[in-house]
Amino acid sequence: MSNKHGNLSINSDNIFPIIKKWLYSDHDIFYRELISNGCDAITKLKKLDLMGEYELPEDYEPKIQILVNPEEKTLKFIDNGLGMTADEVEEYINQIAFSGAADFLEKYKDKASEEQIIGHFGLGFYSAFMVADAVQIDSLSYQDGAVPVHWECDGGTEFDMSDGSKTSVGTEITLFLNEDCLEFANEYRAKEVIEKYCSFMPTAIYLAKENAEEEYETIPADEVTEKDKVIETIVEEAKFEEKENEDGTKEQVEISPRTEKAKIVKRPVALNDTHPLWTKHPNDCTDEEYKTFYRKVFQDYKEPLFWIHLNMDYPFNLKGILYFPKINTEYDSIEGTIKLYNSQVFIADNIKEVIPEFLMLLKGVIDCPDLPLNVSRSALQNDGFVKKISDYITKKVADKLSGMCKTDKESYEKYWDDISPFIKFGCLKDEKFCDKMNDYILFKNLDDKYLTLPECLKVEETDSEQDNPSESTETDSENTDSTSDTPETADEEKDMRKPVYYVTDVQQQGQYINMFKEQGMDAVILDHNIDTSFITQLERRNEKIRFVRIDADVTDSLKEEVAEEELKETTDTLTDTFRKALNNENLNVSVQKLKNADIASVITRSEQGRRMQDMMKMYGMAGMDPSMFGGDQTLVLNVNNELVTYILEHKDSEHVPVFCEQLYDLALLANCPLTPEAMSKFIKRSNQIMLLLAK
Repeated sequence: MSNKHGNLSINSDNIFPIIKKWLYSDHDIFYRELISNGCDAITKLKKLDLMGEYELPEDYEPKIQILVNPEEKTLKFIDNGLGMTADEVEEYINQIAFSGAADFLEKYKDKASEEQIIGHFGLGFYSAFMVADAVQIDSLSYQDGAVPVHWECDGGTEFDMSDGSKTSVGTEITLFLNEDCLEFANEYRAKEVIEKYCSFMPTAIYLAKENAEEEYETIPADEVTEKDKVIETIVEEAKFEEKENEDGTKEQVEISPRTEKAKIVKRPVALNDTHPLWTKHPNDCTDEEYKTFYRKVFQDYKEPLFWIHLNMDYPFNLKGILYFPKINTEYDSIEGTIKLYNSQVFIADNIKEVIPEFLMLLKGVIDCPDLPLNVSRSALQNDGFVKKISDYITKKVADKLSGMCKTDKESYEKYWDDISPFIKFGCLKDEKFCDKMNDYILFKNLDDKYLTLPECLKVEETDSEQDNPSESTETDSENTDSTSDTPETADEEKDMRKPVYYVTDVQQQGQYINMFKEQGMDAVILDHNIDTSFITQLERRNEKIRFVRIDADVTDSLKEEVAEEELKETTDTLTDTFRKALNNENLNVSVQKLKNADIASVITRSEQGRRMQDMMKMYGMAGMDPSMFGGDQTLVLNVNNELVTYILEHKDSEHVPVFCEQLYDLALLANCPLTPEAMSKFIKRSNQIMLLLAK
C-alpha cells in the first residue's frame, strides 16, 4: 500500500459535530470506548470462527491488554480481535460515524443468529482525542494475505496511513496524552477507571506498566502450565530425624516430604469478571454468591434483605439483580444505586428513563443489550421501547413482593419495617405498582401484629359497629376530605367509608392509645414522614376507606350515649370559662361524657387540617397559618372527670384560671410537644399548684 495523506470524512447526517472536548461529559470514558471496541473485534472474530469463515488457533485466548507508560506519556490498547485492512480503516476510521458493528451484523445476519455487538455508532474511537494530542493505530486483519496497516492523526482533520509492521492479528491503539490528562497513564488511576466502566465486560482485560521489570511468584511444580514462563525450579529435599523406638532401636522418620516448586513470571490477573452473576440462570446461583456479588459491586458489607433476579429473553433481552437493602431511614435521604449495563458494558447509574424512580432506592444491576442509546451511550433516546422495559421491571418487583406476602408472609413481615418506605414511595410514584401492591401493604397494629389493608377493614368494621351513625355523620363531615366529584353527595359518601385509625407517635399519643385499648379498639402505626402522602393516595384509590388519626376526634365507642341538649348548658359554661382563662375567644370546646373518668381533657385536630400541616412542614412551609387549612384544634372536656366538674361548679374561684391553663397544657402534652415558652410556663404553673396543695 502506498502512503496516503488525506482529510477525515465527517458524516454530519449521522452525528453531532465532532468536537473532541465535547463528545462525552466525562473524559475518563475513553477507556470504556476503546476497550469496548476491542471486545467487539474479538466477538466478531469468534463469530467468524463459529460460521466457518475463519479458524482460531488452538491456544487462542481472547484478551484486551492496556499498557501504561507514564515516562513516555502514552497509553496502549491492544486486542487480538479480527483487525482491519487498509480499506476498513478507510471506511470505519476515516469516515467518522460509519458504524462498523451495524455493517458487520447486516453482512452476516443470514448466516448466524445475531449476537450483541457493543459498538453502535463508530464514534467510540474518537473519544481518544479528548485526552490525546495524537493517536496511532496498528492493525493486522484476519484475512488471508492481509497487509498490516499503520494510521496516525494529530487530532485535526488530517491523517496519514501507510503499511505497518504488526505481525499478529488484532489492533493496537497508541495514545500520546496531552499535558492535562497525564493522570490516565498512572497505573492506579487506570485501574480505577477500568474497574468503574469495564468490571464485567465479556473479554478478559489486563493492565500492566510498559517496560516494567518482571515480577515473579512461586507455585507448586505440578501446577505449572504451558503458558507459564519458568525461571527456576526449587527443590526442597525431604527432612528426617532420628527416633528411638520402645525396644531401644533407632530409625529415621520423615518429618517433611520432598517438595518441588517453580519460580515463574507472575501470572497476569484480569481486572474484570467476564461472567457476572446476572448472566447466569437464577437456579444456578447460591445465596452466598448473591451476597458476595453485592459486597463486591456496592462496597456494602451489610447484608441485603433479599433480592430479585431478572432474567428475560422475550420480547426483549433483559437480565439483572435488584437488591433490597435496609432502607428504614427518612425516605428523602435514601441513596440507592441501579447500575445500567449494555452487553456487560457499564453505561451509567440511575438512568431515570429505564429505571422507575422509586426503584432507585434499591441497589442493583440491569443489563439490557436492546437499549436504544444515544451517541455517547450515556443517555437513552426517547423510545417507547424504553417505557416497556421500565414497566416490566416494575411488574417483576411487584410480583416478587406480592408473591412473598402470599407464600412466605413470615419473612415478608420480618422485612416490612425496612422495605415499607420503598413500597410506599413506589405506590406514590407508580400507579400500576400501587394497583398490584394494594392488598399486600402491611400495617402494624397496636399489638405489633401485621395486617393487610383488607384485614384492617375487617377489624375496623367490627369496631365501628359500636359507633352511633348519626354522630358519625357529623364527625366525618367535619374531619374527612371527600373524593366525590359532586359536592351534594359528599357527606353521604363519607358516611359509607370505613375508618382505619392510626397512630403517628406511640409515645406522644399514649393517652389516646390507652383509651382505644380500654374499649377493645385497634389502630395501626404510621410513623414515617411519607405516610401522610401515602394514606391520602390510598384513600383516593380505595373509595371504601378513610384513615383517621386517633386524636382526630373522640369516637363514639369512647363516649357514653347522651343527648346533645343535655350537655348544651354545660358546654356553654365551660367554653366561656376556658376561653377567659386562656384568653382565647376562638378556642373550640367540646364537652363529652367519656367512659374513662380518669381522663379530664384531650385535644383533637381535624384530620384534613392536620394533614395539611404535615404537608406544609414537609415542603418547608411550617410558618404558614394552619387555620387557613382547617387545622384548628378542639379541647374535649370530660364531665365525668372530677377536676372538670370542680371547674364547672367553681367557675368563679380564683384558682380556676390556673387549673384551666394546666388542664389545657396537659391535653396538649398528650397530643404534641409544647413550645419551649409553653413548657416553661407549664413547669412554673405546676410548682404553683403544688404550693397551693401544700398550704
